[in-house]
Amino acid sequence: MDSTSNSKHRLVVLGAGESGTGAAILAKDKGMDVFLSDSGTISPKYRKILEEENIPFEEGSHSMDKILSADEVVKSPGIPLDAPVILAVRGKNIPVISEIEFAGRYTDSKMVCITGSNGKTTTTMLIHHILTEAGLDAGLAGNVGNSLAWQVARNPHAVYVVELSSFQLDNMYDFKANVAVLLNITPDHLDRYDYKMQNYVNAKFRILQNMTHKDVFIFWQDDPVITEQLKHIVTEASLLPFSEHQEEGSAAYIDAENELVLNTPATSMTMPRADLALNGLHNVYNSMAAGLSACLFDLRKDDIRKALSDFCGVEHRLEFIADIDGVRWINDSKATNVNSCWYALEAMDRPTVLILGGKDKGNDYSEILPLVKERVTAIVAMGKDNAKIMEFFGPYVSRMADTHSLAEAVEACRKFANEGDTVLLSPCCASFDLFKSYEDRGRQFKEAVRALIH
Repeated sequence: MDSTSNSKHRLVVLGAGESGTGAAILAKDKGMDVFLSDSGTISPKYRKILEEENIPFEEGSHSMDKILSADEVVKSPGIPLDAPVILAVRGKNIPVISEIEFAGRYTDSKMVCITGSNGKTTTTMLIHHILTEAGLDAGLAGNVGNSLAWQVARNPHAVYVVELSSFQLDNMYDFKANVAVLLNITPDHLDRYDYKMQNYVNAKFRILQNMTHKDVFIFWQDDPVITEQLKHIVTEASLLPFSEHQEEGSAAYIDAENELVLNTPATSMTMPRADLALNGLHNVYNSMAAGLSACLFDLRKDDIRKALSDFCGVEHRLEFIADIDGVRWINDSKATNVNSCWYALEAMDRPTVLILGGKDKGNDYSEILPLVKERVTAIVAMGKDNAKIMEFFGPYVSRMADTHSLAEAVEACRKFANEGDTVLLSPCCASFDLFKSYEDRGRQFKEAVRALIH
């Protein structure tokens, strides 16, 4: 449904974060009757923008009469599909879409879209880094960067690199990716999917919707969930799978000489694995996905190699903080699930003191147990309730500390860590018991570590 010509189209936006505010601005610029409603408190940054743009809004509650007068509703990804306000809107047969879906109607720019349970922020930013360093006009959107709708309205780009969560994909229907990247699928956010893994898998595979033979699907071919799902779906898109070693059909892999090989119909190239900026096998996969994406844009091979070798990484994702008295401190606060922690531990090449804990999402720690036994010398539990962590790992890790603040946790790590060790914050859990967000947790950790430097 294209509403560009209908000036009276009434659009209600639910949620006044980055995506909601961006959607409201695009709706205003397209001449719609727009109203924004947020049941919480709107941050000063976005309230100021809404006021300056003269966009009607409310906060602290939902005026259902105004919301239910909508022709269409744009929903923030953070609002569950079973929230009372969404159920009421659906009950009136009012279409509910995402900000990405809405923005996609008003641009013909190329879309490179990335999803997966882990690694999508790193891969999204790495693709954006390669494209922009090579001189392409590329915008960063979705879960990172600025709202896609905002950029389409006020700061358009030739290409958009878009990180998509399953929540954003849930309400996308006509939107189309030109390049779709699916890194991996492991259990996450199952509370939003009736605790059914298949519902979550289906959400992730929505990234393939509407793709044609001109489009490309890049994916990890050793992921059992992806491999199984591909048996049950049909896509016209060209397939470019990647794997650690060459397999049938692999478009990217590491060869016997430890070279990264990238093969696409547009470009074939190699570079030494040792030259990649990001360490760890999971980051090799992220670099493969990013490299394959970049090869589709007719860029100079040397530009792709250089960008893959000088990327600085993502804050709170295996982020090096400092080396203090021979102990390396790493901030991986973004690891809010067990699988993310597995990737972090897999990248560790020294004895590791591991900080775990936070708001448990029903974690099964058995996935990381083999790596814990192999690489972890001590565990520091940091949270309001550490009983599950202490009980699970107690039989396997001889040195453990039960701490309930960041200061306590850092102090315990100092006692446990010897010269040549790594201290790794990779909590496996959400941050909301002691911190505002995983970013808040990571920044406080970095400040506490840097305070140790005399």
